[in-house]
Amino acid sequence: MIYINFHKGKKAALLALLISICLGTTSCAEKKQQDEPKEQPNILWIYLEDTAPLMGSYGTTIIPTPNIDSLAQLGTLYSNVYMPAPVCSASRSSIITGVMATTFGAHNHHSSRTKESAIYLPDSLKTIPELFKEAGYFTFNNGKDDYNFMYDRRDLYSQDYRLHPLYGKSGIRLDLTTLSDKQPFFGQVQLYGGKEIFNSKFEDNVKNPVDRSKIELPPYLPNHPTIVEEYANHLDAIQITDEKVGDIIKKLRDSGILENTIVFFFSDHGMRMTRNKQFLYDGGLHVPLIIADFTKSQESIPSGNVDDALVSGLDLGTSSLALAGISIPEYMEGKNIFDDTGVEREYVISIRDRCDFTIDRIRSVRSKDFKYIRNFLTDRPYTQPTYMDYDGIEFVKVMHQLHKENKLNSIQDRFMADERPSEELYDIKNDPFELNNLAENPEYGDTLKKYGNVLDTWIKETDDQGQYPEKEEGLMLMLGIWGKHCVNPEYDPLRKKYPDLEGSLFYLKSESSKLIDSTVTEAPILELKLPSAEKSAE
Repeated sequence: MIYINFHKGKKAALLALLISICLGTTSCAEKKQQDEPKEQPNILWIYLEDTAPLMGSYGTTIIPTPNIDSLAQLGTLYSNVYMPAPVCSASRSSIITGVMATTFGAHNHHSSRTKESAIYLPDSLKTIPELFKEAGYFTFNNGKDDYNFMYDRRDLYSQDYRLHPLYGKSGIRLDLTTLSDKQPFFGQVQLYGGKEIFNSKFEDNVKNPVDRSKIELPPYLPNHPTIVEEYANHLDAIQITDEKVGDIIKKLRDSGILENTIVFFFSDHGMRMTRNKQFLYDGGLHVPLIIADFTKSQESIPSGNVDDALVSGLDLGTSSLALAGISIPEYMEGKNIFDDTGVEREYVISIRDRCDFTIDRIRSVRSKDFKYIRNFLTDRPYTQPTYMDYDGIEFVKVMHQLHKENKLNSIQDRFMADERPSEELYDIKNDPFELNNLAENPEYGDTLKKYGNVLDTWIKETDDQGQYPEKEEGLMLMLGIWGKHCVNPEYDPLRKKYPDLEGSLFYLKSESSKLIDSTVTEAPILELKLPSAEKSAE
C-alpha cells in the first residue's frame, strides 16, 4: 500500500478532482467492473441421436421427463427446430461447420472413410471447435463425431479418441467433474437418445415402461402391435435419456462448474420409424432444442420461455460462437439465433442423399407455414432397400407385409408406393402430419412456384454438390461392405470394373476400433488396396 502525505490545501483539491473523475459518466466501482475482462461462459452441448421432441415440456404427457423439463423451465425451449439432414453424418457434418454438407461435398452418409474417397474442407473453412480453440477454449467431444470429411481430430478436440474404419472417430469420455481447471470450455456430451434401444440391457434400464395402451400413433402409421412397440420403445429410450441428462447437470453443479455454463440440449435428427429417419418429413427433421443459461447473464435466454422462431441445426454452432463473443465467419450459413436485429430465419433447407448403400436425392424447404419437398429420383420407391431391411427390423417387415395384404389405409399406403411424385407441398398449419399433398392443387400454384424457386436459388448459389454423381471411390466402400444389397444402378459399372469387390469388405462392420492417444503421431486411414481396373477386367 502506498501512502501519500498531502499538504492541507492540495489535499482538498485533489480529492475534488478524484470525485469529479469518478462521477463523470460511471461510478468508480462500475468503471472497475467495465475494465475487467468479461468471463467467457462454458458452452456444453448435450447431443442426442435419433430423438423426437416427445418430452413433457413438448407436450407429451404419458412419460415423465423431469430433468429435461427442468432445463426448459430454467431456459428457453425452441419449438420450430429442423435439422439439415435426417441422418447422422450429413447432419453432424453440417452442424460442426455451420455450413451445409452439400456445399463442400460431404452430404453422402459415411463419406471419407477411405484414403481413396477422402474429402477435405477448404483451407479457409474452420470448424466450430477449431474457432473455440483459437479463442482460448478447452474443447472436447465425449463420444462420436461422425463427420464426412478428413480432419486431424487434435485440431478440434483435446482428448484421446478411438477410430473405427466405418463409423469414424469417437472421443474417449472425459469425466465432467475434472473440468474445473479447464474453463472456459466448449464441450459435447453424446447420448444415445433413440439408440438406447440397442443396449443389451435396454429393458432393464427402463424403470417405468410407458403404458402401451395410451400411445396415440400419428395417422401415417397403422395401429399394429409391432408399430406400437417400436414407438413405445422410443418413449422409453427418452426416459433413460432424461436420467442421463439429470446426471450431467448434477455433476456440473456439484463441481461448481454449472454456474458458468450455458447448456444446449438437442438431437441430430428425428426418430427411427417409417417416414421419419432418412426422410424430409418433419418426423425425420424436427428435433428438441432447449438452451439453459446457468450463468444468468444472457438476456436473450430467459427462463421458462418458449420461442417459435424457425431454427436450423446450422444455427447451433454459430449461436454458440456468439454467446462466447467469438466472431462468426462470413462463410458460415448458420445464423445467430440471439441476434437482436429482429430478422428471423424464413426457411430451413434440408437434404437427403445416399444413406449407407441406398442412393437417393431429396431436398426440402420449410417455413412456418409450408413444407416443399422435391424428389429427384421419382422412379425409386420411398421404401427402396435400406440397412433396416438388411438388419431385418421388425416394424419394416410389418409395413411391407401389411402393404402386401392391403391392410393399410390410403394415407399409410402412399409411402409404400412403387413411385413418388416429383414435388410435394404441405400446409403445415392445417396439416401438421404432412398427409395432403397440395402440389397438384391449382389453388396453391403460386405457393408451389415460390418454394420451388427458393430451392432452385439455393441449389445454384451454394452449388449443391448433390446434383453431381458421387465419385466411384465413395461408392466402392458401400459395394464392398453391403454387396448384393446395393441394388441401385449406380453400382453396376463398379461390379464390372471390380468383380471381386462385392461384399469383400463386410468384415469392416465388426472390426474393433483402435485407440489413438498421444503415442500415435498419425491416425491410420483405410486403404482399399484393390487391383487395378485393367487387371480386374482380364
